Amino acid sequence: MKNEVNSPRLPFWIPRSPLWRWVSVRIITLTIGTAIAVAFCMWLRFAIWNAIVTRDMPAQDRIELEHLVKDPHRDKHRFRQLIDRYYGVEYGYPEIENKDWEVLGILVIGTMPVIVLLGVWMSRPVVRQFSYVVRAAKEVARGNFSFRVQLVARAPEEFQELATDFNEMITKLERYEREIRDSSAILAHELRTPLNAAMGRLQGMIDGVFPANPAQLQMVLLRLELLNRLVSDLHFLSLARAGQLQIVKESFQLNELIDERLSWVDAKIITHGMQVRKQVDPNLMVNADRSRLGQVFSILIDNVLRYAADGGHLDVSAFAAKGALTIEFSDRGSGIDPKNLSRMFDRFWRAEDSRGLHSGGSGLGLSIASAICVAHGGSIGALNRNGGGATIHITLPFA
Repeated sequence: MKNEVNSPRLPFWIPRSPLWRWVSVRIITLTIGTAIAVAFCMWLRFAIWNAIVTRDMPAQDRIELEHLVKDPHRDKHRFRQLIDRYYGVEYGYPEIENKDWEVLGILVIGTMPVIVLLGVWMSRPVVRQFSYVVRAAKEVARGNFSFRVQLVARAPEEFQELATDFNEMITKLERYEREIRDSSAILAHELRTPLNAAMGRLQGMIDGVFPANPAQLQMVLLRLELLNRLVSDLHFLSLARAGQLQIVKESFQLNELIDERLSWVDAKIITHGMQVRKQVDPNLMVNADRSRLGQVFSILIDNVLRYAADGGHLDVSAFAAKGALTIEFSDRGSGIDPKNLSRMFDRFWRAEDSRGLHSGGSGLGLSIASAICVAHGGSIGALNRNGGGATIHITLPFA
């Protein structure tokens, strides 16, 4: 099952920018901005100098120079004379004079701090996003799995995805840590209960408290079978988590498999007075591991009979759309506490912690169903229905 990560998400109206575009735009912006700034300052320097020179000119020379600037060829000699007199002989040299070099150097040195400050300011989203990830890593290292990385709006898309993936990783670590913590005590209890019962019965037969007859041996055998089933389920989940779960796909009719698994518990359905309604195309063919998928169906049907039989209804539906097959098992029971929706598929989770093996099972059924769905490249999830009850939906790839 794909878990929902309770991490901050960017609003849909804020565009995401790939890293190459993010860096390119800022480098180009700084480069063009620097060139424009230097050119503007040089122009401003000449504009101020020209204003000062023309202000100090006699009015007659200023008017004459203004006319000659518009058409220097009318009197080149006089134009050159006025330029040399008020701007200096060096003004007409075919090279940049020393003062211009000095001004240019001052401008470059003066704009460098501005460029550095702008660069630091423009890189803040990346730095902030990295700092949030580093802080989250430190918190996780301390064992705080509730911490989440905050997303920065203007950071590049790759860094936002890094933060999102990091949050998903923390969520999985939090779930695994909780499973390990809870499983240690629960596993000891689940293994000890049938084992103690079998040992107690055998000891009673040895001490003569119970007669050593087939009925007593049958009771011991039942406890051992229960213990064996629990160990087999744990081994199954271990293989699934290690990615070694064998899936043998074949084509078969989905409706036929659902009918088969319902028929296995037909007596219980009648006993509970439940009404089963199906909305499955009889000709719908799927390509999956028939035995494993049937195991998932049996787990979900058993859960409905165990926890939602008082609702009196079991609805099974299936539909294919956009390359995905969705199968739903819905009931009209008491529903699921919203805070438990994300934990339903954890190992040893039960709707009521006080339930034992005789009423609540081992708590591994839904985790096994989730492992099988994931091994098929799909997912499984749960939600509450309007009007009461719950729906568990399976999504599988569908060609």
